[in-house]
Amino acid sequence: MRALHDVPAPAKLNLFLHVVGRRPDGYHLLQTVFRFVDLCDVLHFERTSDGRIVRDGESLAGLAPEHDLVVRAAQALQRASGTRHGVRIHYEKRIPAGGGLGGGSSDAASTLVALNRLWETGLKRADLMRLALPLGADVPVFVGGRSAFAQGVGEDLTPVELPDCAYWIVQPGEQVPTASVFADPDLTRNSESVKIAVFTDWQTGHSGLFGRNDLEAVVFARYPRIARVAGVLKDAGLAVRMTGSGSCLFAQFGDLAQARMHSDRIISKIRSLPDGGVNGSWVCQGMPCHPLRGWTVD
Repeated sequence: MRALHDVPAPAKLNLFLHVVGRRPDGYHLLQTVFRFVDLCDVLHFERTSDGRIVRDGESLAGLAPEHDLVVRAAQALQRASGTRHGVRIHYEKRIPAGGGLGGGSSDAASTLVALNRLWETGLKRADLMRLALPLGADVPVFVGGRSAFAQGVGEDLTPVELPDCAYWIVQPGEQVPTASVFADPDLTRNSESVKIAVFTDWQTGHSGLFGRNDLEAVVFARYPRIARVAGVLKDAGLAVRMTGSGSCLFAQFGDLAQARMHSDRIISKIRSLPDGGVNGSWVCQGMPCHPLRGWTVD
């Protein structure tokens, strides 16, 4: 095997996001449920024998290699495995940056999983998850490959079964820097912890979204454009939720047909907002597991 083409890196949604505390080192303690959706970046890998990690793609302008999670993931696997192989990586970015959809983390995870296969390094899932955590708190869940109830800084993962749902995702015309949201003095940091059993019991009897996103209040206050888009969605009768630290908003539906119907009904109202409305809109299917789940053994 000398190459892997069309390797998917799916986006994630935080179905809820509660901030339940803060560690002495400043990291926030969270509870959330991660769900993968079929909005995917696509990566292509060509194995080389020179040990070099080379990348190309239209979306790389201004991103130095040392700040690129894909490069860092490949380097981490090289160090851990001792392989002498290198790789040429090509990106096709479809997940918007600064949207709370985890595109960079997903790309890094797909790189670990794909190169473990391409380089024949033989690491198991737990090994790759240990390499994933230093890259970012969201990276391990993508390597784990299943919807998960996450705690701690996001590394304590418990797989959960989620109903078959579709989502309409909207990105207002903003990018939100995560660090500044978590640093805001007005951020709620003392939400009551929720037991996973409470979440699983709740979803068996409800069709809507559980809990809330504690970051919304800060983001909506800082970025009125995001708040205005959320207002249009709510005025149209949708239960809307922000994913991660934003800026993307989403609504949940029983199937793709319902999601498309509401998207078609409402999108013109958002685009007619005086500040331009949205950068992107996607109707997506929730995924039962990561598409690369079977590429790694437990």
